[in-house]
Amino acid sequence: MEIQKELNHEIVKNILKQGKRIDGRQKYEYRSIELERDCIPNAEGSAICRMGKTQVLAAIKVDLATPFPDRPDEGVFSTGAEFTPIGAPHFEPGPPRVEAIELARVVDRGIRSSEMIDLKSLALEGQEKVKALYLDLWILDYDGNLFDAATLASVAALQNTRMPKIEDGKIIRGEYEGNLDIKTIVTSCTFAKLDESFLLDPNFAEETGADGLLTVAVTPEYMCAGQKSGKAGFTQKDILELVDISFNKGKELRAILGQ
Repeated sequence: MEIQKELNHEIVKNILKQGKRIDGRQKYEYRSIELERDCIPNAEGSAICRMGKTQVLAAIKVDLATPFPDRPDEGVFSTGAEFTPIGAPHFEPGPPRVEAIELARVVDRGIRSSEMIDLKSLALEGQEKVKALYLDLWILDYDGNLFDAATLASVAALQNTRMPKIEDGKIIRGEYEGNLDIKTIVTSCTFAKLDESFLLDPNFAEETGADGLLTVAVTPEYMCAGQKSGKAGFTQKDILELVDISFNKGKELRAILGQ
């Protein structure tokens, strides 16, 4: 993998010197994006995001759970990610990879920090348990930029999540009381830095050959989360410019989400 990273670094760098990207896109252009909703019948909400060849499935399950001790008046929201061998040749079965944990945390942070879900509305008056939303992510095909694809899939799944009826402290499976109330829409934009160039939505070669990545999560009103990985440094000027681009690109992504 390290040899592949070095090779990809040189390949991408040489192509950038010609003012091009490997797949012919502009520096701040996304690959084609498709969303397929309601693809898992047994989930309360689900969606697949296809971003170029990258495919991520997001599924929501609603259950009852004990609230966290420091937040007794809030419901539970939890995110997990699975990097199964079907997603890429170098994914192996076993305990969660570091990358899977990072992906889950980045997606969770963006959704939570945006206050897209009112967790207090998931509390049940007079009950020991609260409503819990469990978001699971499966990587079906990895060709770079899992952060943005996973965020889009997650938001689309939350948009169509049906809330099951609850009677006498129990969930009535198959009966619903309406859809989950969504307060805002969060989107994320991931940039790869290679030397002094920035590339939005890096594919596998660009991502593995990059010096570092920066993911910026925004709502229509404000930036709500960010994540840096790799060795590359980002100046204040770099970050402000990439945040501005993220706000502009957020309009495109929300249009795909139907907002």
